Amino acid sequence: MKHNVYRVAVAGANGRMGRMLVQAVLDAAAAGKPIALTAAFVRKNSDLVGLDVGRIIGQNSVGVALSDDLNAHLADFDVLIDFTRPEWTLWALPQCAAAGKAVVLGTTGFSAEEKMQIQQAAQETAIVFAANFSVGVNLLFKLLEKATAVMGEESDIEIFEAHHRHKVDAPSGTALAMGECIAHTLGKPLKDIAVYDRHGITGERPAGSIGFATVRAGDVVGEHSVWFATEGERIELTHKASSRMTFAKGAVRAVLWLQHKPAGLYDMTNVLNLTQ
Repeated sequence: MKHNVYRVAVAGANGRMGRMLVQAVLDAAAAGKPIALTAAFVRKNSDLVGLDVGRIIGQNSVGVALSDDLNAHLADFDVLIDFTRPEWTLWALPQCAAAGKAVVLGTTGFSAEEKMQIQQAAQETAIVFAANFSVGVNLLFKLLEKATAVMGEESDIEIFEAHHRHKVDAPSGTALAMGECIAHTLGKPLKDIAVYDRHGITGERPAGSIGFATVRAGDVVGEHSVWFATEGERIELTHKASSRMTFAKGAVRAVLWLQHKPAGLYDMTNVLNLTQ
């Protein structure tokens, strides 16, 4: 980076999460953080192309016009924040990697093969990839490790998640990340012990399994709970998000942490120093 501030681009800037990300970057800049919004992207041929991004968040002009052409603006930013869809992300990542642009990636719904493409891009540039950018959720991951180490082998483990009606993937990326965290602590592949659907006569609960339950309703921002249930007691670990700004602020925190980081694949445990 050869600038006094870290120049940020936001993908999907006109979406609900995109607008929050734009606002969070502008708020951080106004608070004196070494960060600036210098580009914002919308889908190809959007009617919003050319509109000042400040207008979509109810502000006056901020001097950044919405664009549908990532390649035309690669020289205008140092890091891309992308909370869009897998198809757009997987198209944009190679362009950013080849240009040495860092990425803060909150898109979910990737297949195992698609996640390999993210790992390949991280060989060329620095990427923070997380299923959830909430500080509280990432602290919860550490608590899950401890709870699993103490109670996991003796407990029935269930993961519950709820999101708004517009979310397109299920279970949520955060719920799956929680399952991966628990399974890793147990020393087992999640694919071998996950149960994603129960219907009809299912028989008794398989010992050692991790169950997932999904709700899609209304405008729920995001709720996740994990039960560790034994005969006689139950531990519940829960996180509830009441505003998408929680995730946007976490993404900005990741942006600021990424400055001067070498190529590699990072997550929020790195950003929050929770790796120990």
